[in-house]
Amino acid sequence: MKKVSLKDIATEAGVSTALVSYVLTNKEKEARVGEEIAKKIRAIAHKLNYQPNHIARSLKSGRSFTIGLIVADISNPFFGNIARTIEDEAKRNNYTVIFGSSDENVDKSGDLINVLLNRQVDGLIITPTEGSEEQISQLKAQKVPFVLIDRFFPEIEASHIAVNNYEAAYHAVSHLVKTGRKRIGMVAYKTSLHHIGERKRGYKEALLAHHMTSGNTLLKSARYSHLAADIRLSIDQLLSGRHPADAIFFATNSLAIEGLKYINSLGIRIPDQLAVITFDESEALDLFYSPVTFVRQPILEMGRAAVRVLLEEIKDNKKEIEHICIDTSLVIRKSCGSR
Repeated sequence: MKKVSLKDIATEAGVSTALVSYVLTNKEKEARVGEEIAKKIRAIAHKLNYQPNHIARSLKSGRSFTIGLIVADISNPFFGNIARTIEDEAKRNNYTVIFGSSDENVDKSGDLINVLLNRQVDGLIITPTEGSEEQISQLKAQKVPFVLIDRFFPEIEASHIAVNNYEAAYHAVSHLVKTGRKRIGMVAYKTSLHHIGERKRGYKEALLAHHMTSGNTLLKSARYSHLAADIRLSIDQLLSGRHPADAIFFATNSLAIEGLKYINSLGIRIPDQLAVITFDESEALDLFYSPVTFVRQPILEMGRAAVRVLLEEIKDNKKEIEHICIDTSLVIRKSCGSR
């Protein structure tokens, strides 16, 4: 079966092959192609089942028009939504995305970087894992275009897209204080990653600002590799003794979901006996009998910014480094209640 060419589409549409090329690479606006003609060309391409020749395009441009994306865990709704946004934005710019999950494992992260570079991706968008500083520094030394998303290493000068973790945590804990909670606990991942450190700092400083001094004793940690067991232990510690916590701030949605399952099994009523608030949203939180208050991260803006910065770096390897911090918002629902 003969492969459909640009010339075949041009002949049927009664236009030049150059015009067809502009439309099918989404450059009709630059070429000032009329909307009706563009629509007609796309309809003909669809009817003839036109498949673009990516290999020829790559040889001509010296690019593969693919982006490598490494996230911590694609099954986590936050990273799944980030990946979807990046995929959509990349497609709008005629790029394909190849995904991988590091599972918070530094060795797997390194393997994924090597696999993607061997696949000749034009650049990388990475959610770095704990201990991956050397991998990121090596990418810099190799002059590989890359952007960090959600997390970054303050000591490494590289373009990154992140949110105001400290301010968001401070605001979330302050909201719990305003609802009358007196002993506010926090459960975070046991990690040296900067973004979790900033959320812990926001928690502690909010308590200090409101003259509560229990920040260190009510701050608990869970290991990613032992999540369920560590969450149970943390919650048992927070809810035991003469002065149990009356509120818990979870540092991520995965911690919150695991925590709520255990809290529910203990028969503790939210928000009557315990207020709950979390960083990140998840559809699972909507299904809980007391919809959970959460810090909403601007996923759409983060994904779009990451693609924009990366594509600019691919086009210009002398492009200035960008540090983009996007504001979050606190979505208040029933789980905090009021006293």
